[in-house]
Parts: sequence; C-alpha cells; structure tokens
Amino acid sequence: MNIRLLAKTVITIICLQLPVMLNAQLNGGITPPDDIDELLSDNNTSKSEGSYVQREKQRIHSSNRSRTTTSSSASSSSSYEPRQSSRTPNSSGKFEVPEEFNTALDSLTYSYYARHVHYKNCYKNSANVAYSEKEYRDRLSKLPYEVEMPYNNVVRDAIDLYTGRRRKLVENMLGIGKYYFPIFDDILERYGVPLEFRYLPVIESALNARAVSRAGAAGLWQFMPSTGRMYGLEVNTLVDERRDPVKSTKAAARYLKDLYRIYGDWHLAIAAYNCGPGTVNRAIRRSGGKKNYWQIYDYLPAETRSYVPIFIAANYVMNYYQQHNLCPAEVDMPVHTDTIVVKGRTTFNRISEITGVPIDELEILNPQYRRNIIPGEKYTLRLPGHAMSKFIAMEDSAYSNGGGDFQSSSETVTEAESRSYNSSAPTATTKSSYSSSSKSRGRTVYHKVRRGENLGNIARKYNVTISQIKKWNHLRGARINAGQKLIIKK
Repeated sequence: MNIRLLAKTVITIICLQLPVMLNAQLNGGITPPDDIDELLSDNNTSKSEGSYVQREKQRIHSSNRSRTTTSSSASSSSSYEPRQSSRTPNSSGKFEVPEEFNTALDSLTYSYYARHVHYKNCYKNSANVAYSEKEYRDRLSKLPYEVEMPYNNVVRDAIDLYTGRRRKLVENMLGIGKYYFPIFDDILERYGVPLEFRYLPVIESALNARAVSRAGAAGLWQFMPSTGRMYGLEVNTLVDERRDPVKSTKAAARYLKDLYRIYGDWHLAIAAYNCGPGTVNRAIRRSGGKKNYWQIYDYLPAETRSYVPIFIAANYVMNYYQQHNLCPAEVDMPVHTDTIVVKGRTTFNRISEITGVPIDELEILNPQYRRNIIPGEKYTLRLPGHAMSKFIAMEDSAYSNGGGDFQSSSETVTEAESRSYNSSAPTATTKSSYSSSSKSRGRTVYHKVRRGENLGNIARKYNVTISQIKKWNHLRGARINAGQKLIIKK
C-alpha cells in the first residue's frame, strides 16, 4: 500500500513539474508580436527614457547586480566563437541559416525582381573568391561604423552565404539599393541612427517593399501591424504604410532608438528587432545576466542567432562586393523622383493615362497603396521626375467622376453588358448588341504592348472591352508588361 502511495506521489510531482520544465525550454523561442507592444507601450505615453524604457533598463541592471556570475570578465566579441550546444542547428558546429529563412527570401525576392532586373557581366571571371581569415578581419575593421563588426566563424559562414549561394540576390539588391539607400541614409541621419542600418532591410525584406512574411510582417522593415500602428503607420484595406519607404524608415529609426535605450548595445537592439525584447530579456536572464550578444548567443532562438551575423555579412558584402566578382544589376527604377500630395481620390490607372507611366512602375514607386487606389487628400504620390509636370498639368482630370475612372482600374463594362448582368432575361437591345458584336469579331490581330499602355487604352483603341481582352488572353488581373503580345478579336 505504501509503495502504491509513493508511486502516485512521484507521478503527481512529475505531472506538475513537466509543464514548468517544458515552458523553461520553450522560453528561448520566438515571442509573439504582442511582446513588442507590451515592452514598448506605456499607456500610450511617448517612448522616452522616463517611461517603460527606463524601468526596463533599471530592471535589467538590478537583475545583473543580484547575480554573482556577472563579476567574471567578459570575453571580447571579436574573438568569441559560439560554443557547441544542443541548440546549435548543425552538429558540426558550423552556423547554418534556418531553412525557413532561406525559403522566405526566395519566395519574396525572385518573383518581385523577375520583371525589373537586367544582369550584366562586369568581370571576366564571375566566380566567387575566398579569402583568408586575416583579410576578412582587416576589411571589417576598416568599415567606419559605430556598430561593432566582429569576425568569427559564424560571421564567415554568413558572408559565404551572400557571396556564394545568394550571389544573384546580392546583385539584385546592389542594383535596387541605388534607389532605396539614399532614402534610408537621409532618415537615419536625421534620427541619429548609425548609417550601417541602411542594410537592415537587406536581411529583412531583400529590399522588396511589398514583401509579406508568413507571420504577417510587411514592408522593407517588416513591421507587424500592431507595431506599425504603434509607431504611427496607417494600415487598412487601401493603405499599408508599412510598405511606404519613407514612413516605414522613420518608424524603424524610432524603434531602433527605443531598443538601444533599453539595452545600450546595438547588437542586442538588432537581436530584439528580430525576435522581440521579451525573448532577448529571457536570454539575458538564462545566461546569468550577461549583456553581450555573443555571450547570450546560445540562449537565443535559431533565427536570431543568425540575425546579427547576417547583418554584419550584409554590411561586408555591400561594401566589398567587387572583391567577390559581384556585379550590380540594372533595375528598371527611376533614380530621380518627385512627390506630390494629391487633392482627391484617384487610381493608378488614371494616373498612368495622364503621365504615361506604366502601372507596374507606379506600384513600385507607391507600394503603400494596396488596391492601386489613392483614397483622397493628404496622401502622397511619387512619380518619376519627367512625369510630374504632366501630372500637374492635367491633375484636375485625375479626380474626375468622384475621384478617377474606377471602372477602368479593373475592367470596363458596356451598357449592354450591364443590362444583361442585372436582368434574368436579355432584352432586345442586349440581343442586337451581342449579335452585332459577334458578327464583327471575325478577324484576330495581335497587339504588342508598348511602354505606358494599359488595358483601358488598348480596349478603347480596338473598340472592345477590358473584360474581352482578359478573356481572349486568359488574364486574371489587369497587369500587362511592355513587349507582351495580346490577342484582339475584331
């Protein structure tokens, strides 16, 4: 009887402790997005050192003082090699980027660049060149940056990732960076954030302003909706300012400064940007109160362990790409642009008709508009420099019909078609309209799309509807590309 009672007691203790043990193991995992809001929100007060940021710093410092382990001297981050542990993803001790991270980059990069990038050969030999450890150390040490750029085996593997498997990606980003990097530099300088953070969107979104992660983060800087709104970004059905290059960069600069106020260390701020301050704080506690990224490395989630090394590697490859025979791609994006505040509701289709700028180019320059509709006053429109004068000259017509030709943004419906859709039995007018139309469609021609054309223009040219063109060419949407051939039945 006593043995049975003892066995029941042991089983009860195990059942009570098992959830606690599992929770302790899982605490190193990625925290939900709400963790960010809880950390930085203080009853909607400003993110100043007098609010939650200051309290969080004091809490971490007091936690450090209470631990005797913090009295030991910290090793230099530049010489630190992350130890092998059960949490290291590769049993050989070599760093590997999580496969999900690779897959996400592939899906949101190559589909975006496919229509806008042209590759060229800058060098006779386009193969990667490997260098000695000393050369990598020397190059990183020469970068004039505030954020420390150490070299170790983890950073080396991240460099190899970009200069090896990700060569095409780097060449793409070198090309598109000519458009985005000046925008980043101006804003980061204004907010007092180190300019090396111009390369943070390289690892966040591969410089794709329309990138959306599986978790729902969006834009160049990959803000979650709640965090974006917390930093003043509008997110609704028509507008997503997380994808606005200017506004999202301002929000990112403020967020990074808030994180730096908490930790006083840029590496920890970068890690918190990736996985959330709550996860970084738990890693600090589990490490015994250490506040050096490389000393809490083994207590961070796998993706965050790769995040700072990839950030360092991105800075390296964007500055030393020539030494690795990487050639910047030519990207169909205007370097010189102008911005105007619109006076009313309009559409990309109408703007394209006025300016001659293709709709897909308008989408690249104005990625914040989710449905190619600018809702109304106060919103901005970015255009190539050469097109702005055309828009200003005909701006009033952009807002006609209550804010633009909204039917033409999707498809044009004729009067006869409209009646047929809204009645169960076709009228005589409808019959004669379709009879006449069917008789006149006896010849097929091919139209080669020219730069600046859209389905609305082409439909009017051939006296057909957009829906007909889409049906003949099996088009799901209204997007067409220059050089594409369309079937037109006359």
